[in-house]
Amino acid sequence: MGCTRARSLRLITTADKERTATQMISHSRFGRRTMPMLFVASALAFSAATLPTAVARDVPYVPTPPGAVEKMLEMVAAKPGDVLYDLGSGDGRIVIAAVKDFGVERAIGIDIDPRRTEEAIANAEAAGVADRAEFKTADLFETDFRDADVVTMYLLTRVNLRLRPRLLQELKPGTRLVSHQFKMDDWKPDAEAVAEGRLLYHWVVPAQVEGRWRDRSESEGVELSMTQKFQEVAGTVTAFGRERKIENGRLNGDKLSFEARGDGQGDSAAVRFEGRVTEEGTIEGRLAMNDKTVPVRASRDR
Repeated sequence: MGCTRARSLRLITTADKERTATQMISHSRFGRRTMPMLFVASALAFSAATLPTAVARDVPYVPTPPGAVEKMLEMVAAKPGDVLYDLGSGDGRIVIAAVKDFGVERAIGIDIDPRRTEEAIANAEAAGVADRAEFKTADLFETDFRDADVVTMYLLTRVNLRLRPRLLQELKPGTRLVSHQFKMDDWKPDAEAVAEGRLLYHWVVPAQVEGRWRDRSESEGVELSMTQKFQEVAGTVTAFGRERKIENGRLNGDKLSFEARGDGQGDSAAVRFEGRVTEEGTIEGRLAMNDKTVPVRASRDR
């Protein structure tokens, strides 16, 4: 997998490419299982075919170590039925592993360098997964990946930040993201890991819940007033005859949970909510306090 979008230039020697490709591919159980030596051959062939110092199209191609490939796909729980997009797909190793070892239904690699795309196609054919592995030469910012269940990335922080609005607004809640080495500024990862010395970051795209919500039923009249910073939720809930401050509010995709407490003046009971944001645009779940539980089906105030 390669970094493909930054505008800075960096010189890469043939020796650097050969050393990186050989070390990252050949010294891993995972590499022996799913990354045949055709990757080494193709990387060396590319190095030999270029000038002693080559200028990358956007960011120099740096392969992801096989152990990091495996861990990235584990972090996003890649599975049969998933559609995966690899942004900056390089020689195709993540796409190929996703199909071959994790059984995803379809995996698409996007890279701006046509040489990398040709290499990835050849690698997928050699690995026997060309029927479910697709590679495109394209600009990430002009690519439609709204049908993704999983998105993998090895870009740069500033490229991640440029992509972030699209990831949050266009992808469905619950889409799983993983980035090799680079974060998304103040969007905190849901999980972090290290594999083969590489930092990996995982996010789940949260639903959008900021605003005022009201349960339209006549029984309890639950009201929610929420603010949101990515997957973190704050605000108040009015229920059981009192307004309480939301604590520990969190979104995991379309799943919303929080606790809420009163002002401590004769009201120490905690209210707990577990529910989800539906495709129809409602919040549905159950609100509980002590031994009392009420159903909630709230819609957003316009």
